[in-house]
Amino acid sequence: MAVDGCGLVCKYILIIFNIIFAVVGVAFLGLGLWLRFSVNTRGIFGIDALNSSAFVIGVTVLIVLGLIMLIVVTFGDYGACNEKKCALQVFSILVFFLAVAEFVVGGLAYSNRNTVGLRLGEFYVSLYSLYVSSLDPAIGVTLTFIHNSLHCCGMTGVQLIEVVKQTCPKPDGILEHIYMSNCPTTIVNVFDSRAPLVMGIFIGTGALLIITLICSGVLSSQIQQASSSPQYIILSSSTPSLAPPQPYPQQVTVTNSSYPDQDPVVFTPLPVVNIPVAQA
Repeated sequence: MAVDGCGLVCKYILIIFNIIFAVVGVAFLGLGLWLRFSVNTRGIFGIDALNSSAFVIGVTVLIVLGLIMLIVVTFGDYGACNEKKCALQVFSILVFFLAVAEFVVGGLAYSNRNTVGLRLGEFYVSLYSLYVSSLDPAIGVTLTFIHNSLHCCGMTGVQLIEVVKQTCPKPDGILEHIYMSNCPTTIVNVFDSRAPLVMGIFIGTGALLIITLICSGVLSSQIQQASSSPQYIILSSSTPSLAPPQPYPQQVTVTNSSYPDQDPVVFTPLPVVNIPVAQA
């Protein structure tokens, strides 16, 4: 069945949203699985004393969040592309819980910004230690991304003695060739100073999920209306019409003059069937 108007707009909004959601979910899941099963990092998960560390918790959150996002995308894409009401209803329920979680996590992150900043700093220290011990290029790419995003350099910030200085950003001035802010302190300060922005990001993401939830409801409603409404065939002037019924012809009697004593032969014509005739 086909939808139109608002239903069609909502359908394409859901498809675009699910594509973006799928890309982010695959990235989270891939990064989490790589950190969990990489040769250089999987040994951490076998140490009971480190099961509550920020690194283990962060990797677990990445894997679980990636799986949840991919499950949501599966129902959303299937329901939107095939116009399946049941799949859209499941998708709406999952999106609702995700939106509530976004608002709750955003509020908790803002109210506990000091603790969250320290946890993120611990996560960075774990990545730093793993790179120093293994020189894994993938971890090096992650550190480079963090250093360039926050404009910091390693644990010390001193270019002369920093062992990961190859992942540090280019200095902006003469003084930064000697000393640049270290990353653990920068992470705590940035999260503390930008806590309102972080909360705004969570709330904005939750609002986007609410818009997606509304679109899913509109599309489900139109699908239900389309499936329950009767189908009509509209006749136009170009529709072929039926020819008027023709009267049956009279019986035809054939006689043979060569044999006058022979009984005449009577032919009964076949009935005429109404045949559609296209109008010119």
